[in-house]
Amino acid sequence: MNILVTSTSFLDTPGKHHDLLNSKGYKIEFLRGPLVESDIYNVIHKYDGIVCGDDEYTEKVLKKGAESKVKIISKYGVGLDKINLKSAGKLGIEVRNCKGVNHSTVAEHVFTLLLSFSKNMHLHLKKGWERKTGFEIKGKSIGIVGLGNIGKAVARIANAFEMNVLGFDKIYDESFLRENSIKKCQSINELVEESDIITLHLNLNKSTKHIINKELLNFFNQTKILINTARSNLVDLEALLEKLESNKIGAYLTDVLDFEPMVEDHPLKKFSNVYITPHVSSRTKENVEKQGLMAVQNLFNFFDQRPFN
Repeated sequence: MNILVTSTSFLDTPGKHHDLLNSKGYKIEFLRGPLVESDIYNVIHKYDGIVCGDDEYTEKVLKKGAESKVKIISKYGVGLDKINLKSAGKLGIEVRNCKGVNHSTVAEHVFTLLLSFSKNMHLHLKKGWERKTGFEIKGKSIGIVGLGNIGKAVARIANAFEMNVLGFDKIYDESFLRENSIKKCQSINELVEESDIITLHLNLNKSTKHIINKELLNFFNQTKILINTARSNLVDLEALLEKLESNKIGAYLTDVLDFEPMVEDHPLKKFSNVYITPHVSSRTKENVEKQGLMAVQNLFNFFDQRPFN
């Protein structure tokens, strides 16, 4: 059995997930992702199963995999937007992910970004003694777009900071809203208009792509902050750049970009009120191990249920 692993978080972090991966005696090969279509297309025929990161599994790639021996793609992580699920289903390739695994560490990263910006940490973490005046987040209104596991974790932390919490989603957990004093917004426009800070926690699909668009960005001003630890294409980059150029947004704090790794001349890099972290919101030792174990176990469970030569 030949297994390919492409997740850099998995590769770079020692732990029990490596022990589990090696426990079956399968042949394991590693490539550093995220891989583009051509990278995967050239090698996919060699493998029975794959533990992937945010690689491009297009119809072309999946068809070649199905024609050889690929039976399962186990996603290290939650988001499946880079995998053509419709094609995978038609071709008989199983796709599994790590549901509900990231909520604590991603929620912590949201506040790492927010507190770093509010306290001017990028300016203060140096050997000099230049001091800037920051602002408190206590009493600020935070609007959470998407109240799944991560959004709920963000809400709990926000309450601990004594923030006013607003939420918007298609489906609401009414008891959670009541227990955590969350105002239910009837539209995303209402949430953005009433929030000082907006944080995105949605899957990327046809209905959510560019949910933060030019029209919605018109509700922003010089103090509103947008945080994105989900997927870059939830935000219309061109519309965002217009707002940044005209100084009509307080800040954009993101852990995700349209193309990763970040290119040297990325247009967001020139703005002092843009913070970019390199897609590390889920990369903690505890979470990598937990996520890695789940991804490998998903792979092994499939093989145990459907053994083949």
